[in-house]
Amino acid sequence: MYYDTFKSKVIPALQKELNIKNSHSVPRLSKVLVSVGIGTLMKNTKDFSDVVENVAKITGQKPVVNKAKLAVSNFKLRKGMPVGITVSLRGKNMYEFIYRLVNIALPRVRDFRGLNPKAFDGNGNYSIGFKESLVFPEINPDDVLNVHGLQITVVTTAKNDKDGFALLKGIGFPFTKQQ
Repeated sequence: MYYDTFKSKVIPALQKELNIKNSHSVPRLSKVLVSVGIGTLMKNTKDFSDVVENVAKITGQKPVVNKAKLAVSNFKLRKGMPVGITVSLRGKNMYEFIYRLVNIALPRVRDFRGLNPKAFDGNGNYSIGFKESLVFPEINPDDVLNVHGLQITVVTTAKNDKDGFALLKGIGFPFTKQQ
């Protein structure tokens, strides 16, 4: 659904705005990474299955549990301990997630005034951090045992931040006005 509107409306508008002749050269979304760090959660309790379930509900995909590659004694971290949860979204799942992010989750953020346009990484990729995952309607606040944040990275095929900004603005990301 959202992918079809992207192809029919956003690509021709970007082609005009960026002055690109070939529609296949227009920047597109490559993937969306959703990750949660569970290092602080592991200090209090050893059970993080509710965080895995929450991320699975939000993304519609089972997350991968990332484990520590080395032991670091100052952080009380041992090799093989779980340190994070990651999901990579591609294809139609990615576009549906972006639709829910832009139209449902971002308006539910408390005191939301727009996204910072300076959060690009120099290659057209954009990162958003949430302090709470409760902004997503799939999560029932009564069932949440551990409130956790999310990091969402939108990876694009854009070569620079200007093209990536134009792509995300065309998709509907609500950026603040630049001074």
